[in-house]
Amino acid sequence: EPGTMSGSGSEEPQPSQAAEDGQQEAEQDWAAAKAFYDNQVTQRVRPPKPQNAITVAVSSRALFNLVEEQRIYEEQGLEKYVEYQQNNENVILKPGPAFYFVKALERVNARLLELYPDDEERFDIVLMTNNHAQVGVRLINSINHYGLTIERFCMTGGESPIGYLTAYLTNLYLSADSDKVQEAIEAGIASATMFTANKDVVYSDTQLRVAFDGDAVIFSDESEQIFKEQGLDRFFEHEQLNENKPLAQGPLKGFLEDLGKLQKKFYAKNERLDCPIRTYLVTARSAASSGARVLKTLRSWGLEIDEALFLAGAPKGPVLVKIRPHIFFDDQMFHIEGAQKLGAIAAHVPYGIAQKHQKST
Repeated sequence: EPGTMSGSGSEEPQPSQAAEDGQQEAEQDWAAAKAFYDNQVTQRVRPPKPQNAITVAVSSRALFNLVEEQRIYEEQGLEKYVEYQQNNENVILKPGPAFYFVKALERVNARLLELYPDDEERFDIVLMTNNHAQVGVRLINSINHYGLTIERFCMTGGESPIGYLTAYLTNLYLSADSDKVQEAIEAGIASATMFTANKDVVYSDTQLRVAFDGDAVIFSDESEQIFKEQGLDRFFEHEQLNENKPLAQGPLKGFLEDLGKLQKKFYAKNERLDCPIRTYLVTARSAASSGARVLKTLRSWGLEIDEALFLAGAPKGPVLVKIRPHIFFDDQMFHIEGAQKLGAIAAHVPYGIAQKHQKST
């Protein structure tokens, strides 16, 4: 059915010969491109193949602050916008909401490369923008100014990015455009809309910190549906009855898994206490009445989350101020706005029943 993140295995059609040929062709293309690239003498680290990488696609408005430019685009149209960008291509863009998250991913990469120089399992950041190519110079100048390692650019000139996101085997897509994020979620790609924090906060530069809400983010929205339709008491009752039945997966379960895989690489080198990745579950559930099912679900998936904070309906903002995550994923705008006010970087995941309620209010 539409909207589910993954169907059951038995009904999936077998890959056609054409698909297999296409896969082989793609492999040959990568091999040829890699061979050419390998012959170039360079000190730069080569980008990994998408099959091996954890690909994070970021839009230009998530990576940089383009509020003024967006206003010109909306008020004066495309031509004036492109002209403005070209006239200002040597003016460095200020950081946007995903900037510090991207910086933190790159620091994890640097540590991984020290420990595993020949391994390609690391983050690969792709700039996925519907900007026109003429705007590219300003983006490249800004990326180089900050020393970011972003080698792959997709400038789609107004076209939908979904096909490119799929081609790059994207593990996470961050954009300031909620319509594109919705489209990506519906295509089964983990995705979130980025919001700028309302005040400047200092973020850790030694540890990537990622915080997730539970229902409709890591888990499906099945329990949230009961809460919204039948109230809190029925929700508690349902969760206790189903305590030993794992929750279904939500849109960001895969990204939490990716982070867990990288954490294990550090643990394997005795770096558990000094691990540059830390994950947090920040949920409005209460521990006593509905926490066990969440923890048992994570255990059944073989996932370790570093910290689990059960807030029993208290606001999430104050806890997030203490954690200072580089990104916090939640499905409810109410929590996103609360986080923003206190300077937390929040990302909205438009998935599940909460969206219907948000649209009707």
